Amino acid sequence: MAKAKVPKRPTRDEFVLEELGNQLTEAYQEESVIVLTVWGWEEAVRGQIDQMDSRTGKVHMKENGVIRKVPFMDIMEVNYPRD
Repeated sequence: MAKAKVPKRPTRDEFVLEELGNQLTEAYQEESVIVLTVWGWEEAVRGQIDQMDSRTGKVHMKENGVIRKVPFMDIMEVNYPRD
């Protein structure tokens, strides 16, 4: 029996990852509400960055007092909500 193929996370070059990092850092410093598109997640993650943990490589997103830890390498896109 063949194993089910799990789609692999798309690879991005250093420039793209650096740009993502810059966007996250700016949003963190400005305490902006952002929307993250995360690879493999059904819905986007909306909120403010509470913490950027370089040790675990996770971005801690806070919305309504709830913190969700998003792996940096799975973040595909950073957007600002249009409302």
